[in-house]
Amino acid sequence: MKTTRRQFLFAAGLMPLVGSTRAANRRVVVVGGGWGGLSAARHLRALAPDLEVVLIDRQPAFVSFALSNRWLVDAAAQGPERHDYATLAARWGYRFLQAEVSSIDRSAGIVIAGNERLSYDWLVIAPGIRENYAAWQLEDPAMIAELCYRHGGAMVNGADLPALKQRLASFKGGDLLMSIPPAPYRCPPAPYERAMLLAWWLKTRKIPGKLIIVDPNPIMPAFRSILLDRFKDQVTYFDHAKIHQIDPARQTVSTEIDDIHFDAALLCPPQQAADLIWQAGLIRNEEGGRPSGWAAQGAIDFRSPADERVFIIGDSSGMVSPAFGLYPKTGHVANRMGLAVAQQIATQATGREFPPLLPESVCHVLSNVEPDEQTLIETSYRQRGDGFLLQQVKQTRNPNPGGEDVVWAEAMYRDFLRP
Repeated sequence: MKTTRRQFLFAAGLMPLVGSTRAANRRVVVVGGGWGGLSAARHLRALAPDLEVVLIDRQPAFVSFALSNRWLVDAAAQGPERHDYATLAARWGYRFLQAEVSSIDRSAGIVIAGNERLSYDWLVIAPGIRENYAAWQLEDPAMIAELCYRHGGAMVNGADLPALKQRLASFKGGDLLMSIPPAPYRCPPAPYERAMLLAWWLKTRKIPGKLIIVDPNPIMPAFRSILLDRFKDQVTYFDHAKIHQIDPARQTVSTEIDDIHFDAALLCPPQQAADLIWQAGLIRNEEGGRPSGWAAQGAIDFRSPADERVFIIGDSSGMVSPAFGLYPKTGHVANRMGLAVAQQIATQATGREFPPLLPESVCHVLSNVEPDEQTLIETSYRQRGDGFLLQQVKQTRNPNPGGEDVVWAEAMYRDFLRP
């Protein structure tokens, strides 16, 4: 599809909205330009072209985490997939506004983003995650910012990956600490894949250092042998070890087991739904009223129980079933959520019916290197006759991978990024 100058200027937010508070057409505002938000915006324009769709994100471009771990340690030349939001908006026909969303007024149906107040008929919130440093007794914003700059694990924003790569390139030896967040967290296999590659990197580059892994969870079975046996000289592994405090000045984390010093680190504290979910009053409470840390939304329709015009998708989403808890926080799941919500809004707007769409997830995890080996993790869902949601997880070892991970990524990107 050829993009005109007018289309590009509109998509880039360089032309004003018609009536900034209320456009003539019904409007869908999508907050967050990750896998879920981009999928929702792209499919809304295809399924309900008469709707105005506005995508808001603080960043100028989408940067994908997928397939980035190899690149971090120079085991792959291809860097993270990057696409300017303005170009994507012009391609698919929605408007992009680069701005920080400061608040959502659900009673008025307004999103406040930068200098604009955008009214909406439907709101899709896909803001991702936040890191909860308060769980490590650290609440000073300036100290948190400095810690992220020097030792962050780059799990919130893909745009942080190049800086992490530079930090690793400058590491000449010593104790390299890597913390894994307590479940649930974004892309469950990714930290273990990254740890394995870091251990391989230390060994093959003959870097005089040790990778210290602090993991509050049980170690992922596919990585137990390689981390504890093959790379035993490079790795010290603390499983079921919870960090409860960090001292940035002394470069020390405290666990129930011991205080652990580090020379460099990839620190990943506990994760929660992004700030905007909390501000908008969309957090699910546990029994007794304690916040769960994640959003409340329907298991199938992803609609907020607090507001029928609001949908919550992606990594901020919370409990969906007593059988397995939450959907895995993967890009594939978020992408399917975005399509499902686009179909529901299109049905309300046009009367066109769509079959129910449940999430699914496919993950190709590098579980060994030289020789390469992958583990395929396939997650699917079905509803019983009584509506109870069930999850099936299938893991398959692939001893001779032939680029299946790249084929999967290319197929996903064609859905919401590439023409």
